Amino acid sequence: MPLYKHQSALPALPVPTLEETLPTYLRSVRPLVDDAAFAKTKKAVEDFVKPGSLGLELQKRLVAHKEASKTSWLIDWWNDYAYMAYRDPVVINVNYFFVFKDDKRRRLPAARAASIITGALEFKNLVVSEELTPDMARNSALCSHQYRFMFNSTRIPKIPSDVTRGADSKTNTHIVVLRHNQFFTFDSVHPDGRQLSAAEIEAQIQRIYETAGNSKETPVGLLTTENRDVWTKAREDLLAASPVNQKSLDAIETALFAVCLDDFSPVTREEASRACWHGDGRNRFFDKSLQFIIFENGKAGFNGEHSMMDATPTSRMCDWIVESITKDTLNYGPATVAPALPAPTKLNFNLTPALESTIAEAGKKFDAVIDAHDVRVVAFEAYGKKAIKKFGVSPDAYAQMAIQLAYYKMYGVCRPTYESAQTKKYAYGRTETCRSVSVESVEWVKAMEDTSVPLKVKGELGRKACQSQSSYMAKCIDARGVDRHLLGLRLVLKPDEPKPSLFTDPTFSYSCHWNLSTSQIPSENYEGYGWGEVVPDGYGIAYMVKENSLQFNLASLKLNNHHFQAYFHEALHEMKLAFEAAPPPPKAKL
Repeated sequence: MPLYKHQSALPALPVPTLEETLPTYLRSVRPLVDDAAFAKTKKAVEDFVKPGSLGLELQKRLVAHKEASKTSWLIDWWNDYAYMAYRDPVVINVNYFFVFKDDKRRRLPAARAASIITGALEFKNLVVSEELTPDMARNSALCSHQYRFMFNSTRIPKIPSDVTRGADSKTNTHIVVLRHNQFFTFDSVHPDGRQLSAAEIEAQIQRIYETAGNSKETPVGLLTTENRDVWTKAREDLLAASPVNQKSLDAIETALFAVCLDDFSPVTREEASRACWHGDGRNRFFDKSLQFIIFENGKAGFNGEHSMMDATPTSRMCDWIVESITKDTLNYGPATVAPALPAPTKLNFNLTPALESTIAEAGKKFDAVIDAHDVRVVAFEAYGKKAIKKFGVSPDAYAQMAIQLAYYKMYGVCRPTYESAQTKKYAYGRTETCRSVSVESVEWVKAMEDTSVPLKVKGELGRKACQSQSSYMAKCIDARGVDRHLLGLRLVLKPDEPKPSLFTDPTFSYSCHWNLSTSQIPSENYEGYGWGEVVPDGYGIAYMVKENSLQFNLASLKLNNHHFQAYFHEALHEMKLAFEAAPPPPKAKL
């Protein structure tokens, strides 16, 4: 099935009814606030839908906007609101990472880089030729629009909102490689159109190692770690300073993807996670949609820019690359190197003293931000998906409840939790917020910490909590969550109109203050996956439910992650005992 075959047949993203969204919203906030606050929220909801209210008018406007949209009523708003108009740095706040499973056969970095580049080029060929099958869900094709921004794509800083620069993959076949803060480029194909073999790519990478030597140059890539307005001005200055800079930036921005050859050798899970998440910020260009990172000891990973692609397509790509390397199914080509292979080109920059100063300042800011963060990895290997399925619950919902229980153990309270749900069953669908805290989950975590509650009851309550989570997730996948709908209603409000009390109610802002920002990528081919917190007093929790293990990446502004890590282990052990004590009822025979 070709990649875009079903694209035109996908349904448009619906606008839910207020009759569905508002009761769901009330149920989602009920466990987060006390009775007095909830009574105020309930009244605000009632006022929103009174006859003649502004709320009903906003719903009419949103439906009219949807009818007038050629793509999706949300996509342009979302891309701007959530990403392009966002002015904070993309590192920590936007970009995400994967740490790849080790390749025992290729411990030398040049060989490791060559195999990953070969895999990326093969995947690119599938995307460009449209031979790649669409992402699927229960035998139905999902939206493939995001694949158009995978290769030759770069986020460009602009005021007031960034833009995406794309280039034709058929004519822009070069790769950009970073080593010791220097930029190099080489073509991935011969003049006759043949793709470079893995041996030839390895030879090019080796040449870059040799040319770059041991001296580090001024790290122009640091500018991509800056506030977007600062980077906008710096990019304008960079372009104005010299035609050389224009040529170099053009080569970087139009490249298929970036490859970062680091001089660091991460050993622990935490070291590898931090190195792929941010590194030292210097040997990177964080605006590239795809950055593959190769370390001195042969470890490798990936860093993705999030604005036009969620992690689903990039994870599919990276999973495919690592799986193909593991199973040895890549076409590496002949082991010989063409004698006339042109050497990689170094991309130079002519920097003014003002630009040197801006880069130095960016480095200070970046180092301070990184120093303020902590990352811990919960690598729980006692059981995984295989065992959880026997408990009769969704492995994802189970992992979400582990997050709730670990947090409750640490803080004695449940706080707003965001889980990313994909809405790609619809054309141009991206995500919806699955609100993980429910009346059922709060009742369960309290029971788990109450020694007077029998183990069997704890298990039964846990099953109800998981079912509540799965039910909300199903609604979100069907674009019937509350957060995107409420966002749309706010965005059709005119500047001179008063905000309805629904949106000024303290419960509303609190319920969107994501103390826990979470998402799962299921892959046996990763040793790490993550991103940063979205609020200063919160955690970014990326997790993987593997066949026989679970892994959670905990990132925060030093909120005692080591304690949180310990509570995860405690929670997961206790959950197993509770769920085993309350086995699921036998399925009825038809």
